[in-house]
Formats: sequence, C-alpha cells, structure tokens
Amino acid sequence: MHIGKAIRLERIFNRNTGRTIIVPMDHGVTVGPIAGLEKMRDTVTNLVAGGANAGLVHKGQVKLGHRMQGRDFGCIVHLSAGTCLSPFPNLKRLVTTVEEAIRLGADGVSVHVNLGDETEGQMLTDLGQVAASAADWGIPLLAMVYARGPKVADEYDPDIVAHCARVGAELGADVVKVNYPGSAESFAHVVECACVPVVIAGGAKMDSTREFLEIVRTSIDAGGAGLSVGRNVFQHPDSTRLVEVLNRIVHEDASVDDALVGYEDIL
Repeated sequence: MHIGKAIRLERIFNRNTGRTIIVPMDHGVTVGPIAGLEKMRDTVTNLVAGGANAGLVHKGQVKLGHRMQGRDFGCIVHLSAGTCLSPFPNLKRLVTTVEEAIRLGADGVSVHVNLGDETEGQMLTDLGQVAASAADWGIPLLAMVYARGPKVADEYDPDIVAHCARVGAELGADVVKVNYPGSAESFAHVVECACVPVVIAGGAKMDSTREFLEIVRTSIDAGGAGLSVGRNVFQHPDSTRLVEVLNRIVHEDASVDDALVGYEDIL
C-alpha cells in the first residue's frame, strides 16, 4: 500500500484494533438540516469527546466543523451528492474532486453508489474514476454501496449486500460501507466476500439504543471493521456518552451489557 494511504488510514482507523467509528454528517444535502446537525462545531466536539475516530462531511462543512483545539479527528470528505427533492433521488453525482478534498485537509474521501438504479452506470463510472485518482494521491477511499432500484425487492438481502460490498472492493475502494443484513452469519459472508474492511451503515433513526448497540456488537463478531453511522449517533440525546459505549464495544471488545455499565441511562 502507498505509504501516504497507510498513514491516512491510521487517522481514520484505530491502528491497534484495525476498527473504526465513523460518523457521517452529510445529510444536509440529501434531506436538509436535520436535528443534530444545526451547529456543526458543537456536534463534532461532542463526537470527539466520546472518542469517535472520524467524521464524514461535504466539502463546505469542513470549515464549519473545524474546532482549532482538542483531540484530532479524522476527516473524510464526501465527493458525491443528490437530494430527496430530485426526480432521480437515487442518483449521486460527483460534486467535488479528490484534489479539492486534499486541499481541504481530508484524510479520506467517499463516494455513494446505488446499485439497481437506472443511473447506476454513471455512479459506477464515477466510483472507478475516483478510485484511480485516490490511488494516485495516496488517499483512502470509502465506497458507500447500496441496492436501490426497481429490481431490488429487499436491499438487506444478504446476497445483495454481499454483491454491494464486492462491487466497492472490485472497483478500487479501500473500505466499503453497506447495510447490515440482519445476522452475524449473513454479515460474515459479506465480510468474507468483500476482501477489504467492511463497516455497517445505520440507516434511519432506531427506536431502541440497545438494538443499535446489539447490531454493532454482532457485526464486530462477524468480522466487521466497525461502523459508519450518522443519525443513530449524532441524534442521540447524549451522543458523547453513546460514543464512549461504542468505543468499549468496537475497540475494547466489550459485550453490550459490559459496555453499558455506568451508562444505563443512555438507553
């Protein structure tokens, strides 16, 4: 691996565990200024205080989240975007470049692809081109790959999730982010097929914090490399302490019950 890429990956992943807690905060483009993202600097401060490894943002949010003090925090700049208001809401187009992300101080970049959509071809082209540029510059690439389209009956189907992970890996991603398919056994298959580190997405805000923590725990047991979860983290009433619990699970291999000792009130 390019030494620059290896160094930058260690700003996103814990070098001792090989795992990560990434918190995406790119939702403002897709769905608007949702709860938890009104004051970016405060949101980032809370996540850093809890020990999150990295945040994922669009280019204009880098300066909004820059704190100029405290512990360092990995920065992943998201390169593609689309809105829920579009007649093609599943289409994600490139809105910046690897080079601009590097100028902004990024430790990594990310691209979103929706397999099965009528516009899949353009998104795959974008992913392949970004992967080539990221390799040239020695910057890690995270591919968010989901299955969303008229031929997709269930985007959480284990075989479909495995397909998503493999597409990301085969087109040059260093890390892939996919849906959690529902069980440790099915996710272990996804991890095995991917050949690169796999992190789980969080999706919509869950009603149960314990359910979220159990999913994280089972994904780690199955060989997952951690999580890239937004709303279920930054929309929690106490995101700092939730991230502290996630650290116990992801980086200390604690069970959910052990991780919650002293934190029972976050449930």
